[in-house]
Amino acid sequence: MLFLVMMIAFYLISPVRSSDLEALLSLKSSIDPSNLIHWQGTDFCNWKGVKECINGTRVSKLVLEDLNLTGSLDKKSLNQLDQLRVLSFKGNSLSASIPNLSGLVNLKSIFLNDNNFSGEFPESLTSLHRLKTVVLAGNRFSGKIPSSLLRLSRLYMLYLQDNLFSGSVPSLNQSTLRFFNVSNNHLSGQIPLTRVLNQFNQSSFSGNVGLCGDQFQNSCGKGNVTVGISPRPLSVPTMQTRTNKTKLIDEIIVGSIGGGVLMLLVILLLLWRRRRIKSTREQRRSKAVAESEGGTSQDRRNKRFSWERGSEEGRSVGTLVFLGRCEPGIKVVRYTMNDLLKASAETLGRGTLGSTYKAVMESGFIVTVKRLKDAGFTRMEEFKRHIEILGRLKHPYLVPLRAYFQAKEECLLVYDYFPNGSLFSLIHGSKVSGSGKPLHWTSCLKIAEDLAMGLVYIHQNPGLTHGNLKSSNVLLGPDFESCLTDYGLSDLHDLDSVEDTSAASLFYKAPECRDLRKSSTQSADVYSFGVLLLELLTGRTSFQDLVHRYGSDITRWVRAVREEETESGEEVNSCEDKLQALLSIATNCVAIQPGNRPVMREVLEMVKVARAEAAPVSYNSSDHSPGRWSDTVQSLPREDHMSI
Repeated sequence: MLFLVMMIAFYLISPVRSSDLEALLSLKSSIDPSNLIHWQGTDFCNWKGVKECINGTRVSKLVLEDLNLTGSLDKKSLNQLDQLRVLSFKGNSLSASIPNLSGLVNLKSIFLNDNNFSGEFPESLTSLHRLKTVVLAGNRFSGKIPSSLLRLSRLYMLYLQDNLFSGSVPSLNQSTLRFFNVSNNHLSGQIPLTRVLNQFNQSSFSGNVGLCGDQFQNSCGKGNVTVGISPRPLSVPTMQTRTNKTKLIDEIIVGSIGGGVLMLLVILLLLWRRRRIKSTREQRRSKAVAESEGGTSQDRRNKRFSWERGSEEGRSVGTLVFLGRCEPGIKVVRYTMNDLLKASAETLGRGTLGSTYKAVMESGFIVTVKRLKDAGFTRMEEFKRHIEILGRLKHPYLVPLRAYFQAKEECLLVYDYFPNGSLFSLIHGSKVSGSGKPLHWTSCLKIAEDLAMGLVYIHQNPGLTHGNLKSSNVLLGPDFESCLTDYGLSDLHDLDSVEDTSAASLFYKAPECRDLRKSSTQSADVYSFGVLLLELLTGRTSFQDLVHRYGSDITRWVRAVREEETESGEEVNSCEDKLQALLSIATNCVAIQPGNRPVMREVLEMVKVARAEAAPVSYNSSDHSPGRWSDTVQSLPREDHMSI
């Protein structure tokens, strides 16, 4: 009995079990020899870098970034922090190899990028079955990328660029993988033809001179083919006429040339056949993507676009007009129209309003450029006033409009480039079928609040609307916040010459705005918001006449979809009240009559109440989530060099 009492007392007072205090202090001594981190007192949950704790005793999120730490990682102290979900040491000067971290059994995200780590890939990470995000970019790791990464069934992001890795690319096939980069290493061989790796373009593999595959121009062959004559023993007679020697030489030469020509023809035929198969595959893929984005297969096939087409020879280039005021402490990169004309551009999408491009300037700076379709060319002054209003909009959940160029023949809008992609890609991945996975309800609430705040800000301006709200017009910001783009542009349309838009865009439209010759309203934005919330909850975009088709059965339909896509309805039943709150908001927004819809400020209040009531969530709630965006994505790294 006494022994049992002593064991209970030990369990209650043991610092290792009840607190991570000693582990943190031990870790600090190894990574911070210059004492740059000032941790004082015993309330370590309020220490710098300790972002989250469980019950005030266990650290679940440790983020020590850009602090010029110069030590190395201590195996013992790190593994004692076994409740960590997120671990980040990015942007320091930590060195040496990564120790065995197999004790971090709850880890979901690890960021060790932009340090001086060396050695081989830390293979102990591949035993952490909950791990979703691995970012080791910008170090001096070498050796092979292990195929044991296939054990990470939930892998969402793998960033290994700017290292010294060699060997081949492993055949990753996790359907959860959405972000991948192994550029600027020493990798070689063929890029595996897995369905997952095939969704990433050349930029994910560039800078590896030995790599080949469909992502590159240099498709893989079977090696260098050498054409020649196999040596064989010859019995040379002692007496041979010059005629016979000459004849023999001629036969050898003719045979070599004939064999070489034949082999060359065979090789050319094989290359032609391979290129034709590749071209057919790209056409099918391009057609599917283009149809989902309102473009044509020919448009999507021409990934590289010459800006010179927008500038006739002999015509002056004109001036690029920058919008907004310079904010203190914010560095704004300036460039000219000539810089844009010289930039290489890749088509990101085409729609009713125009085409969107990723423009990479010679300096390496990247922007997003939207080329409008004949918008405002006959109403230049009105166009200028409207664009300047949009340029003055500044909000954390709006993609900034930085500059514009206007001429009679041309109109370009320049936005910040957001490298993390769109909400559409987050929900549906690389698929274009309109069907994806429902997001976890916590993610739905976070995204809904971001977008509602952005829309409320837009609606504060009298008469101003978004006008084209859909998941492809929501971009993920540097901290993976949801940001609205293409806002306010529908007012630039010449309503008498509006072309029909795609069915994929129509289902977001309120019934009163399905006729595109009618102007958008703030109430129509509320309807689109409701549809977008249902898309988050179901992963579906295939319902066109939402209310008319489902009516009062919207709730039943959403539940059925989530039960089908999740683990036998377990997630639906366990989060009944949260799901009901989200459905209530969505159904109010998609009311057929505009007068029955709430205004956007009321929607925001409903979302905030739902989030507040859902605040005390279980830390394991995202483990069984069918979505791909929970606490993992909220801590993903930003690409500072790619945005203003």
